[in-house]
Amino acid sequence: MSIRESATVSRVAALDPTGTPPVVIGKVPAPRLSTLNGKTLYLVDSRFDDSLELLKQIALWFAETMPDVTVEIRQLASTYAKDDPALWEEIRAKGDAAIIGVGHCSTCAPAVSTHAITLETKYGVPTVAVHTEKFDRVVRSVTKMAGLPQAPLVFVPQPVMGKSAAELRAYVHGIDPVRGGPVMQEIVAALTQGLPPVTESGAPAAPRERLVWAESDEALHALYERNLWTDFLPIVLPTEARVEAMLKGTSRGRDEVVGRMQPTPNRGAWSYTVEQVAVNAVMAGAKPAYFPVILALAASEFSARRSSSSSVGVMVVVNGPIRHQIGMNCGIGAMGPYNHANVTIGRAYSLLSQNLQGGSAPDLTYMGSLGNAFAPGVTFAENEERSPWEPLHVQHGFAVGDSTVSIFQGLRAVTHSLGLRETHWREHIADMLRGTEAITAPCLVLDPITARQFIDRGGFTDKAALIDCIHELGQMPAGEYWDLQLVQNYIYPRATFGEEPFASRLKAAPGEMIPKFVKERINVVVTGGETNGYWQIMSAMRQDTRSIDDWR
Repeated sequence: MSIRESATVSRVAALDPTGTPPVVIGKVPAPRLSTLNGKTLYLVDSRFDDSLELLKQIALWFAETMPDVTVEIRQLASTYAKDDPALWEEIRAKGDAAIIGVGHCSTCAPAVSTHAITLETKYGVPTVAVHTEKFDRVVRSVTKMAGLPQAPLVFVPQPVMGKSAAELRAYVHGIDPVRGGPVMQEIVAALTQGLPPVTESGAPAAPRERLVWAESDEALHALYERNLWTDFLPIVLPTEARVEAMLKGTSRGRDEVVGRMQPTPNRGAWSYTVEQVAVNAVMAGAKPAYFPVILALAASEFSARRSSSSSVGVMVVVNGPIRHQIGMNCGIGAMGPYNHANVTIGRAYSLLSQNLQGGSAPDLTYMGSLGNAFAPGVTFAENEERSPWEPLHVQHGFAVGDSTVSIFQGLRAVTHSLGLRETHWREHIADMLRGTEAITAPCLVLDPITARQFIDRGGFTDKAALIDCIHELGQMPAGEYWDLQLVQNYIYPRATFGEEPFASRLKAAPGEMIPKFVKERINVVVTGGETNGYWQIMSAMRQDTRSIDDWR
């Protein structure tokens, strides 16, 4: 029933579904230079999608326009996601200022500005971050959360990837599409002119109101939608009575902190309690019996609403006795909308990720260019009873009697087939693996009929042997592999600095066949109701497997 605020004024209330933002600590920027003439300027490449090519045009501008400036181009020691203290020390010792770029994806843009703030505030080097226009709001949010909202930002048009030298030269010699001034004049000014004063340091956030009020249930629904607290489908209003009922699904205290989550690294992780998770579980229509599963998902701290411009989705697989205790579907239609537990657990995970991490709004905290139909989180149970192999959670170190939930991310590519032919099944699988992206991993989702066919055709009585076979079939010529854009962005930088197994693969001749995937990341899940031997290879990498029993 609705809660009444008073006996005379009829109003209804429900609980705020959002998490608690981190405390922002203000930082002090580095002093600016009086001039760049005679100075050494480092240009730091983020190693994402042809960023280096734009930096080369910036270097050329300095050579032509300010020849007294010494320019040093350096690349980060790994992917843009990794800090590079050795490079920062070199810049502090040998340089006077820095330009870092280019931020032109939902994760590399926050990383570029974070690296710039690190150089500014920890190493005392005046630094400007260069981004493409699409990530204006994203990076301003990041710099604010990082404590340096006045951090200098300069923008060029989107995209940088695939542009010719002449086109990138036009960017550099052109106008900042966000701020409206000449790009290079803005860069020089950012390094030589004083920044706005430091903002207040360590100011606590305003106290969070636990309840939100409105004149009617309909008005509350409208409020939640207006605040972007919903997935634009009808919700169950999280009244105090409903949240209290949900909390009975766990022995944990309502104020216990479950975890911290953010839509993209470097934005600032929001924290959340058991009660705040319960609010989102109620909104999704979940039952209290499902709540331990939802808490285990929340405790993973892995967001189902990640901001990646590559438009990732999530897949959730439940194992162990809890499957039957809460009536999950692992038979006919397991991955479809035919079971209350499957659907509402996935929706709860999606809503809690959206609300407890500080939002999931396009152009601000979500930058998936295409979006992803799997973003709500496809959730199902493994059909352990009909599988010929050990269940997924046992594959990853749990006991058969443990109840667990596994989270997979990616789901940007799915290939589909029917059974295994007697003669050319290996070639058919190799073709399917060609369509599986290289930076995640193949997850085979098999109807039990197909699982048994893998034994009949290939003799894979052991799941590890099947995974060995998939790893072997997923090979491609080294030249083609290293030319994949995602490999260039995320694997090549790690290979060039010695990370295995990628460093050894980098030594292969262009025509030599090398593994496309890391074997340890390949997974096999059995589900479905045996109406036919259909199966899928999902481009989905397991991020975590969590105990559900810990949250009962």
